[in-house]
Amino acid sequence: MKRGDGTVFLIDDDASVRDSLSLLLSLKGVRTQAFASADSFVASYRDDGVGCVLTDLRMPGMSGLELQSALRARGLKVPVVVLTAHGDVATARLALKNGAYDFLEKPVDDAMLLEVLEGALRADRERRAAQPAAGVDQRVERLTSREREIVRLVTAGHQNREIGAQLGISPRTVEVHKAHLMDKLGCHTLAELLRLNLPI
Repeated sequence: MKRGDGTVFLIDDDASVRDSLSLLLSLKGVRTQAFASADSFVASYRDDGVGCVLTDLRMPGMSGLELQSALRARGLKVPVVVLTAHGDVATARLALKNGAYDFLEKPVDDAMLLEVLEGALRADRERRAAQPAAGVDQRVERLTSREREIVRLVTAGHQNREIGAQLGISPRTVEVHKAHLMDKLGCHTLAELLRLNLPI
């Protein structure tokens, strides 16, 4: 894998496992983010770039299977690779039926791990490349007419005060609308918003 090809989200309640996997992947030039629980991952995950999940099955709180269900419920299609202890193989097969990309047994072979993660990242990259326009169109459909007006003015380079004056609303109200529309479009910055080339 080449640096910058995506992020591997490591989820394991064992700190030593997280540390060793993070070290291995970073030495191979792979960007990682580690989480001690599936709950903390779900709470912070933003589907804004190529990535895959490498998760333990049995953890305090949300299990690996419950994580899959939570992602599916939110309409998130990030590939999930399951790490399992030997006794969990039957459960891991259930994870595959639920849509997991693959499952690996602990202790995992480094070369196999890298090969599987490379495949998962490639699958996510290809999925995103195949659906960019549809994804943006669907997000735009969620905008209100007022939010669409504000998007047009923001992307044309107008400031909150100017937008407020044109639309007859306060700059603070413009700011609130902007926060909502940025969230609906999955953007964190103005640069990300401009890169979408919105069909508005």
